[in-house]
Amino acid sequence: MKLFTCTHCGEILYFENTWCAHCGYSTGFYAENSDLLALSAKNDEDFQQNNIFYKYCTNHKFDVCNWLVSTGSKSAYCVACDLNRTIPNLQEQRYRNYWHSIEAAKHRLVYSLLKLRLPVFSKREDLKKGLCFDFVADEKNKKIFTGHDNGLITINIAEADDIKREMMRKNMNEAYRTVLGHFRHEVGHYYWNRLIDGTMNINMYETLFGDYKKDYGNALKQYYANGAPAGWAQDFISAYASSHPWEDWAETWAHYLHIMDTLETAHYFDVRVKPLPAKNANMCTEINDDPYNVADFKQIINQWLPLTYAMNSLNRSMGVADIYPFIITPAVMKKLSFIHNVCFGLKERHC
Repeated sequence: MKLFTCTHCGEILYFENTWCAHCGYSTGFYAENSDLLALSAKNDEDFQQNNIFYKYCTNHKFDVCNWLVSTGSKSAYCVACDLNRTIPNLQEQRYRNYWHSIEAAKHRLVYSLLKLRLPVFSKREDLKKGLCFDFVADEKNKKIFTGHDNGLITINIAEADDIKREMMRKNMNEAYRTVLGHFRHEVGHYYWNRLIDGTMNINMYETLFGDYKKDYGNALKQYYANGAPAGWAQDFISAYASSHPWEDWAETWAHYLHIMDTLETAHYFDVRVKPLPAKNANMCTEINDDPYNVADFKQIINQWLPLTYAMNSLNRSMGVADIYPFIITPAVMKKLSFIHNVCFGLKERHC
C-alpha cells in the first residue's frame, strides 16, 4: 500500500482516513486514479475537487468504506462494495464490528487487484465471470465455511474475531491466519479460473503446480487425515499448499499479494536494509521502485528476502512471532515468478 498525502495540505494520511486531522477536509479514495482526495463540501452528500463532483459510497454511512464514486455513476457503491452480495446482520453490534474489519481487509485486497490491472467486476455485471462476496455467520444447525465457488467467495464473519481466529490458527497448525490472508487466498481461486483455466498458461501451470484434474475432495481428505508429505517445505510455501494443485496456486497467489503490497509500503517509506555486520550483499537492499511497476520478478524477490529478515528481527525484538514465518525455496520462487509474469503480462496489455 502506498503512502497517501492530503491533496489540500500535504499531511500524510492512512488509506482508511475519511478526513484530514491537520486541515479538517473530508477525504475519500478514488479508485480511478488510486488516490486519496481532499474534498471541499458542495452539500451534505456531494463533494468537489478540480470541478469534478464525487459522493461517498453508500456504505460510508456504516463507517466501513471511504471510497468515492463519481456523481452520476450507475452504482451508488464503489467498485469494492459493489462486489458484496451478502453482509452481516447489522442489528447485532458485534457483527457490525466484524464487518468493519472484513471491509478494511477487502478494500485493501481490491486496491491490490486494481494496481495489478486485474479484471474486477461483480456478478451483477456478468453472472458467469464476475466476483462477489457473502459475509455470513454460523447458524444453530449450520456451520459456514470460508471458501470459493465459481466466483462467489464466502467469508465466515467469525474470522474477524481475533480470539476465535487465533484458536483456529493453532488448531490447524497454521503459521499465519488473517482476514486479509483469507481474502487473498480465496480470490486466488477466482483468478485461477480467469487467468489459467482454458488459457495458454495452463501448460506451464501444470508443470509448476501439478495435475489439477486429480480428485480435489479426496486430496483434501488425505491431507486432513495424514498431513503434509515429508519434505513438503522444499516445494510448497505452506503445508496446506501440498494438499492439491488448486490450493498450491491459491496459497502461492496469496503470498504474491503479500509480497507486492508490503514492498509497495516499504518503497513509499524509502526503506533500505543494510545490516551492519553483514558481509553478504544479498542481505542488503534499497527498495527504490514500486513493485507494481517492476517486470523482473528477480528484482522483487531480491528486495523481499532482506526485508523479511529485517521485519522478523524487529518483531523478535518486541517479543512477538515472526511477521513472515515462511521460506521461499527455488521451487516456490518459480511459482511466484510465474504468477507475476501472468499478472504483469495482463497489466502490460492494459497499458
